[in-house]
Amino acid sequence: MTIRTHHDLQAAARHQAANDLTWHANYRRWRPPVERAVAWLVQHGNRRLRYRGTIANNIWLHTRAAALNLRRLVNLRLTQTGGTWQLAPATT
Repeated sequence: MTIRTHHDLQAAARHQAANDLTWHANYRRWRPPVERAVAWLVQHGNRRLRYRGTIANNIWLHTRAAALNLRRLVNLRLTQTGGTWQLAPATT
């Protein structure tokens, strides 16, 4: 049996995850937005890389992420007022 170099660190992290209520609260808070962001990134056939080489794919990934961020900001009603960018106030 081969034990990996980070086995002790992983075991400690698993133990903390199993016993720490603060960790559980943070996990429940942050997992859905992260999963949603990943889903947005890979939707419409974007699960595969389009180009050869890491530089071209890195450029594509950054462009895709920037476009998704811009779409999100537009949906949050981003406006420019007096030379500064602002999100519209939340309505209740």
